[in-house]
This record gives sequence, C-alpha cells and structure tokens, in this order.
Amino acid sequence: MTLEEIHGQQPMPAGNDWMQGAGTALHELLVSAQRRGCLTAGVYESAKLMNVDPDNVAFCVLAADQEDEGDIALQIHFTLIQAFCCENDIDIVRVNDVAKLATIVGPSEDSGEPRDLHCILITNPNEEGWKDPALEKLNLFCEESRNVNDWVPTITLPE
Repeated sequence: MTLEEIHGQQPMPAGNDWMQGAGTALHELLVSAQRRGCLTAGVYESAKLMNVDPDNVAFCVLAADQEDEGDIALQIHFTLIQAFCCENDIDIVRVNDVAKLATIVGPSEDSGEPRDLHCILITNPNEEGWKDPALEKLNLFCEESRNVNDWVPTITLPE
C-alpha cells in the first residue's frame, strides 16, 4: 500500500506535462486577472494589500532572475511574504523569469513604465469569490506540491 492510497490522494503526475500545465494555467490566470483589474504588482504594494485585506488575496507569485538571487533585501521580503501566505492559506509559487512575466503583464497602466514584478498578487474581484479554471488548476498544483513537501513550487512559464 502506498502513502497516497493510505491518505486517499492521487499521486502527483510525473514529468514535464504537469509543470507545463501549471505554467500555462499561470499565464491564463495573469491575463485574466489583469483584464478584471484583480492584479497587484510590486513587493511593497503587495505587502500593503496583504496587511490591509489578506482575505481578498487569492494567489501569490514571487519572481526572481539569477541576478536577483544575491539581493538580500529582496530575499528577506520573499521570506516574509511566504510566511504571511502560509499563515493565511494563500497559495504561492515562484517564477524564475521576470522578463516573461513582463511580456504577459506589461507596463503599468497608469504611467506606462515598467513595474516591479518581483511579487504579484491575484485578488478576488467581489465578495462571493472568483471561479477561474486556471486558478483552480493552480490551487490543485500547489496542494499536490505541498503533498510532496514542496511548499513554494517553481513554475516555468510557456514560451
């Protein structure tokens, strides 16, 4: 008997198909959230929103490139955001390509300038919640990742 059979869980799908599916779902979620006005970008903006209204946050994305790995201040912010998300049952993923995020999310609508994409929050647009198939796929992906002790899984965005 396997551990999955004992707990009544399905094993996590193997291979890149599962990861590619999560990457595609994240791409769809970001596009949909931006269209609905439910996307908050930036470490400081995200921290302010989580402090004021954590129940409204549906999903969190942390992004860092290779050169960001040496930024101690950014890593401290990531640690605090991860702890807050875990404490408030907010699913969270990492992305290792800020440039791909920038092509999906684009510049700030207000100023047209590039924005800080190291942290992106997806919020609920209304009181009864948001039923987006991509969000549901990502929630399942995060749940399956936690089952194998990967608390902040890394997702690769599609080309």
